[in-house]
Amino acid sequence: MTILLISLLVFLIIGVPVAYSLGLSTFVYFVVVQPDIMHVLPQRLFSGMESYALIALPLFILMGQVMNEGGITQRLIQFCLMFVGRFRGGLGLVNVGSSMLFGGISGSSSSDTASIGSVLIPEMEKRGYPKEFATGLTVASSTMGMIIPPSVPMILFAVTAQVSVGKLFLGGVLPGVLVGVFQLGLALWLAHRKGYPKESTTFSRSLFVRSIYILIMPLFVVGVVVLGIATATESAGLGVLYAVLVGFFLTQHLTLARFYKVLRSSILTSAKIMIIIAFSQVFIWVLALERVPELVAGLAEGKELAPFVLLFIIIAIILIAGTFIDVSPAILLLTPVFLPAIMAAGLSPILFGVILVTGLAVGACTPPVGNCLNVGAIVSGLKIGVIFPSALPFLMVNVLVLILCATFPQLVLWLPDLLMGD
Repeated sequence: MTILLISLLVFLIIGVPVAYSLGLSTFVYFVVVQPDIMHVLPQRLFSGMESYALIALPLFILMGQVMNEGGITQRLIQFCLMFVGRFRGGLGLVNVGSSMLFGGISGSSSSDTASIGSVLIPEMEKRGYPKEFATGLTVASSTMGMIIPPSVPMILFAVTAQVSVGKLFLGGVLPGVLVGVFQLGLALWLAHRKGYPKESTTFSRSLFVRSIYILIMPLFVVGVVVLGIATATESAGLGVLYAVLVGFFLTQHLTLARFYKVLRSSILTSAKIMIIIAFSQVFIWVLALERVPELVAGLAEGKELAPFVLLFIIIAIILIAGTFIDVSPAILLLTPVFLPAIMAAGLSPILFGVILVTGLAVGACTPPVGNCLNVGAIVSGLKIGVIFPSALPFLMVNVLVLILCATFPQLVLWLPDLLMGD
């Protein structure tokens, strides 16, 4: 294990991508410790990707990108402006509200940052908001894309932990809404304190009606899973069909050229994630071979840690790890290590999954690795060191929700238990 972990650390420090660092460290382990069974490496590499549930992952990525390219972002911004624009700091509230709605459609925080940021950051700057505030708020509010279903990271966790995707989606609803509500409150308080402007808006019945088919999309995608009508993979396929129909025939923003661009981008994004999954599964197999999950669970039992204390220790580790490791590899690495300890403590894997994704969402906005933070820097042209201080107060909302979920697990488990039972 020392050889495995030290070699992984060395490869990461010298700048080798995470996926290849995992693969190379595993190779070093086999060369030094287990050369006799090295022939199983190719088999383990490909078997890690042989999961029917994983088909949902590229489909949800495609669904989100089709909706983004189909003109949904502008429609959602107009919809939110109609309700909250009249308040002081209205565009900041629209920013958070749009992220709540768009997060439930795209399932991707980085897509949220790019699409909403490219529209709202210039507009907020033009209306007198500091550019770093507009960017920081966009980056922090985009974390809801990982928490509010459908969520690509939650699908990845469900596959890794072998738990119900439907229950995991439902578990993320209340924490995601809490993040949004608390961020709205903080944005409103800062707007009053700094004197940010109001927007002149009126309610438009036609805009409301034209937005309905967009707003019901997350309910449709998640609902067919919860009601047992379709599996997560089938619901992802239905979601893609829904998104294509909306983009081509309702918003009419989607063209064949744009659809080709979306297909290509989705394939490349999915391929990157699948490479990480392949190498991480071999790494996880080595961890199991060395009985690391059992050792961690045994250590937790030996210390007789209360479930509450164990959760807070794991949350601290998640927050630290998220600053150095991207979301997908972090889920694949941390899940098999901590899940046995969670189960041994009598805690729900659904609770752990939501806490893991919510904690890693903070890491996605934290330097040096933070993917959303880097996307925000590209969109705004600011350095991440300028953006992060403005995002930090809103990211603390995520940490507060993490603490609430650990203290009151029913915030996560109430909806899954109510709608899907045991």
